[in-house]
Amino acid sequence: MAKVSLSPTNDYCPQTLFLYGTYDEEGNPDFGLFCWFSYIWDGEMGVMCCIGGEKPTKTNIRRTEVFSACLVTEELLPAADYLGNHSGFDQEKLNLEVGKGQVLDVPVLEASPVIFELEVTDFIQKKDGDIMLCKIRNVLQEESLTDEEKSAAKKLSEIAPVKTTCKHYYAYNGKDLGGWGEPMKKL
Repeated sequence: MAKVSLSPTNDYCPQTLFLYGTYDEEGNPDFGLFCWFSYIWDGEMGVMCCIGGEKPTKTNIRRTEVFSACLVTEELLPAADYLGNHSGFDQEKLNLEVGKGQVLDVPVLEASPVIFELEVTDFIQKKDGDIMLCKIRNVLQEESLTDEEKSAAKKLSEIAPVKTTCKHYYAYNGKDLGGWGEPMKKL
């Protein structure tokens, strides 16, 4: 199969979406949409993530060194798309049902079926982004995901996580859910 050389891109490499939850200095929950998220091993499973540019979410994480990573589902996509397409410095706050982490002092989205409570152990500052290495201090999951009678494929189908590539959102089954900026129009 013939290959061509391109400028750097991550097209056709789908990434799972997460809404990172933090508290601002007044204790108000703040969420931002991110997809540069993966797993590491350092004696135990951990998470690595990167946030480029200056954002309230990144400022809050630097200050507290903790945050939640709430899996984005098809149900959460309109709100996530809004948060990903509007600056956190001037956006209107959405009315989201927010709870509290069980181990760390982090806000969590009640509608998310899988939530990581993360503690940053290392910040690696680059030109315009911060890479964060994190310990997973707790995982909150919908109880239905513990049903051993259901296959992983069935569980994924039921929770309907969203991924992104090529400036589009895609369902777990590959269905195109719209380009960036489209799902938020449903709000």
